[in-house]
Amino acid sequence: MEIITNSAKKTKEFGKKIITDLVVDTGPLIIALTGDLGSGKTTFVQGLAKGLGIKRRIVSPTFILMRQYLVPKVDHKTSTKNHLFHIDLYRLEENVESEMRNLGTDEIFPDSENIIVIEWAEKGKGAIPKDAVWIKFENLGGDKRKIEVIER
Repeated sequence: MEIITNSAKKTKEFGKKIITDLVVDTGPLIIALTGDLGSGKTTFVQGLAKGLGIKRRIVSPTFILMRQYLVPKVDHKTSTKNHLFHIDLYRLEENVESEMRNLGTDEIFPDSENIIVIEWAEKGKGAIPKDAVWIKFENLGGDKRKIEVIER
């Protein structure tokens, strides 16, 4: 699936809409995001969180690497998920997979109650489960973004 958005608002709306399509009742949901700086990854996560009913402000965890949010029970489709983990690998340069394990990914990845979104996922590709959904972001100039969802 590929979509072109023409504003940050539309990128957020896409994140909000697609989350219910991606959630399955069993197993964790791992979403791996790739794309250059300013390509819309964090904006997308903000919409995704809104679609889950999260009211807290979503900011990129660039300096702390990971943030955790409680997912309220707002609809039957997402009610099997209790936590959203937002991970940002941008600052990691060496031993990325080891650093990911230090964050506790070995425990959070297999937990069926979790949704895990990873920005700059290409840096830790070897540590990301094979059934992750990969989403590629591309800045087409101005506020225009191309978002390509690569199914599991």
